Amino acid sequence: MSMTFEDCARVRPGFPRPFPDTPSNVMEQFQMKGKVVAVTGAADGLGHAISQAMAEAGAHVALWYNSNNVAIEKAQDLEKQHGVKASAYKVDVSDSTQVSETIAKVVKDFGKIDVFVANAGMAISKPILEQSLDEYRKQMSVNVDGIVYCSKYAGEVFARQGYGNLIITSSMSAHIVNAPTDQPVYNATKAYVTHFGKSLAREWREFARVNIVSPGFFDTKMGASPQTVHEAYRMSSLGRQGHVKEIKGLYLYLASDASTYMTGSDVIIDGGYVLP
Repeated sequence: MSMTFEDCARVRPGFPRPFPDTPSNVMEQFQMKGKVVAVTGAADGLGHAISQAMAEAGAHVALWYNSNNVAIEKAQDLEKQHGVKASAYKVDVSDSTQVSETIAKVVKDFGKIDVFVANAGMAISKPILEQSLDEYRKQMSVNVDGIVYCSKYAGEVFARQGYGNLIITSSMSAHIVNAPTDQPVYNATKAYVTHFGKSLAREWREFARVNIVSPGFFDTKMGASPQTVHEAYRMSSLGRQGHVKEIKGLYLYLASDASTYMTGSDVIIDGGYVLP
């Protein structure tokens, strides 16, 4: 039912809400000193670049990894280089108990969680007719269940604190049907988490912000395969894959006070790949 101008003019208690008490200086807005950021899939690739960005801006960082224990050494390096606290946590995000217990450990070790970056993901790039049900379930368990578990238990911390910031790594594949690689399951998992994140932004509107990043092809293990990389170059408006350093600023923006008026957004960073 349409509202009348009289309905629109009605004063509603509690509105407008106050502006946030954040710095006016833009460089100060990007500072993360004293904040605690947890990043999943932080051993390498985009996840480690995100962890570096947060430490470089002064944040303490909890690096989550599944099997690549180089994250332990990388956490130590971040501490030495940037004078922040950084710790590595081995956790399988597809296991809800491990997720809830690890979030509790991070809160115990750091005292709080200001930002949680749900970044861990995996792909089995096969057509559905060639993919086993076990392969389907594996992608769902990491890309969907893992995001849900991390969001649920981080969200509980945010609700108790009265503040928080969730950033979900999705993919440009949530927006397109990739070609020439047929990967319907992977694409669908990313479409799920994108809409899930937008829905959380409304659900958590009283205490936390939620945003989504949808990367295209970056020069990592999750980037374009050797069989398709030349097509990826052609499809990108910039004619190349991204370097991980080119995504650090976006995550820092979303994690910082520079983006306090931003929630429920899905930011595509793909070198123009999904343009018509």
